[in-house]
Amino acid sequence: METELEQVLPEEIEARSFEIITKELDSRELEEQYAPIIKRAIHTTADFDYADNLVFSPNVLEFAWKALQKKACIVTDTQMAKAGISKKALQQLGIEIYNFIADKDVAEMAKAHGTTRAAASIDKAAALNRPVILVVGNAPTALVRISELVQKGGWAPELVIGTPVGFVNVVQSKEMILKLPVPHIVAKGRKGGSNVAAAIVNAMLYMYGGR
Repeated sequence: METELEQVLPEEIEARSFEIITKELDSRELEEQYAPIIKRAIHTTADFDYADNLVFSPNVLEFAWKALQKKACIVTDTQMAKAGISKKALQQLGIEIYNFIADKDVAEMAKAHGTTRAAASIDKAAALNRPVILVVGNAPTALVRISELVQKGGWAPELVIGTPVGFVNVVQSKEMILKLPVPHIVAKGRKGGSNVAAAIVNAMLYMYGGR
């Protein structure tokens, strides 16, 4: 028996996808303020577990809005996360975005300290001496380094989005972020990825006027 295809125009596919997501979430009680972020994570992955495993620190969206208002820059741990964040929305909100993973000084720093480039890129982000939103979708070592720098005192990012995927130190590094006194959105457990991190950022940019 052939499955009948739904007739949807290309420009209507995203809207129709969100209609389906909303319908399938109908029995779930999502906090209204977080629903756009949860739905976009689900839209990106087709995984409804994100309705349960995304953790939002208290008043995180207020902190995110304040960070965007003062033009905090975004630093990602991967080029993939950077590529997935809407350039149009960033431009409309006047937000700069960086990824340092391929920078020569980051490679040298990582080699000198015996760590990963992702961890070294967090040191470079901290040295920017400006408001920073950290978007980590791949590297647990980046989350560990964030935790170390915050606990040492003297530096705190405006917001941490932590969604690494995998098996080695992924769960543990996310738990470290959940304990920090900084605003955060974390995908608990093993699931995540750069695409999820980008989806969370995009949801917030769209919520705050980017398109």
